Amino acid sequence: MKPARTLVYCLLLVNGACAKGQSATTATPIHLPQKTTTMITASLKHPVVKQAIDALQAGDLKAWNALFSKGASLWDDGRKIDLGHFSQEALGHERFTAIDKVAREGLDIYGRFHSDRWGDFKTYFKFYIDDAGKIEKLEIGQASY
Repeated sequence: MKPARTLVYCLLLVNGACAKGQSATTATPIHLPQKTTTMITASLKHPVVKQAIDALQAGDLKAWNALFSKGASLWDDGRKIDLGHFSQEALGHERFTAIDKVAREGLDIYGRFHSDRWGDFKTYFKFYIDDAGKIEKLEIGQASY
């Protein structure tokens, strides 16, 4: 294998196999989290929350945006951030890999999460729904449970 190809392939190997002396052709490739919705959202019973998580999982920006009220706010670890910018950046690049806990009548979601930018971590999504059935506030952040 040419050195450039070996380097690229080594970047895709689990546990730094090339650095441990294995050849690039015998090391095990990394299995990245797959985009999925069915197994993740089956436990979600609140219809708006389920639609939002389904849209997030599918990377469907149009469906995601349609669920929010005009002027909706987004809070990330207690800091207000721009919902539009977050949505544009996150959809298609961030998703739950498992839902571990659902609380507050289905409005609070806790689970394992994958971000192409930040890696894997535990997170929470807390939804607040207005009288019209739209999301008026979403709180997200890293969770420890």
